[in-house]
Amino acid sequence: MRRKLAVLFTTLLAVTACGANTGSGGGAPASSAPPGQPEKVVVGVIPILDVAPIYLGKQKGFFTKRNIELDLQLAQGGAAIVPAVVSGQYQFGFSNMVSLLLAQSRNVPIKVVSNGNNSTGEDGKDFAALMVKGDSPIRTAADLAGKKVAANTLKNIVDTSVRQSIRKAGGDPTQVQFVEMGFPQQPAALQSGQVDAVFVVEPFQEQVLSQGGRKIASSYVDVAPQLTVASYFASNQLIGQNPDLVKRFTEAMQESLAYADSHPDEARQIIGTYTQIAPDVIAKVTLPKFPAAVNKDSVQKLADLALQDKLLDKPADVNALFL
Repeated sequence: MRRKLAVLFTTLLAVTACGANTGSGGGAPASSAPPGQPEKVVVGVIPILDVAPIYLGKQKGFFTKRNIELDLQLAQGGAAIVPAVVSGQYQFGFSNMVSLLLAQSRNVPIKVVSNGNNSTGEDGKDFAALMVKGDSPIRTAADLAGKKVAANTLKNIVDTSVRQSIRKAGGDPTQVQFVEMGFPQQPAALQSGQVDAVFVVEPFQEQVLSQGGRKIASSYVDVAPQLTVASYFASNQLIGQNPDLVKRFTEAMQESLAYADSHPDEARQIIGTYTQIAPDVIAKVTLPKFPAAVNKDSVQKLADLALQDKLLDKPADVNALFL
């Protein structure tokens, strides 16, 4: 299934690159709801802590009061979400910033419309970490030269941030070997020695800690203070044809993010409604930050690092990625 999605995403990139200057996102035209009826909006999300605000906003009625009937569809990642947004299957989607920068560099017609989540900005106290076994000889990220590091997908924000941790620690970021592996499989792979280190988000960070593992770097923090990790985006076609819907969605997301950031206990509670994380684990995990505004300076830093590490083959136009 993953291979099929990857092929679909690659095909999409090739097709949209050919028509980059048309401003069209492909797919069927966006349509408004009949007068007096709420507008049904499908959003592609991933079942992780990062999307707690949109679930909380739906529960609190922030979308309903803006005449939006929200339908949240779970997907395994951007390989499914980006094509679905561009084709019109989803009106909005959630993705990490590096994947969106890569899509933009290939002329995929999308724009960011709302922040998603940020790092806590606290070294050693973030919701994601670069981790090793408790008895590993690896002490810092600089020791990862020639070592295998598990990443949930390749050539995304994990590559960029882990390489920055290695660089910051004085190591050679070109010498690390990334191994693609889903977050749920990473703790066991670390324990068995299949990989030397893992980059995990919560709740898998908590799982590795419970197995005696330790953190050697807070890679998101190493990239930039309060790094914008992910965001919500829409196709250029939807933005052009239904700007009022995009405006209402963005306003609802901003209210949802602000509420989640100021009510962390409620954000924790909502996580149990769309994930299978045990309640006792949810109580322990470190939550991301949910500011309403994107930290564009941090996105520029991601873009610069992605270019330096050759994930991008030309400088990204960060401002053009945003609505």
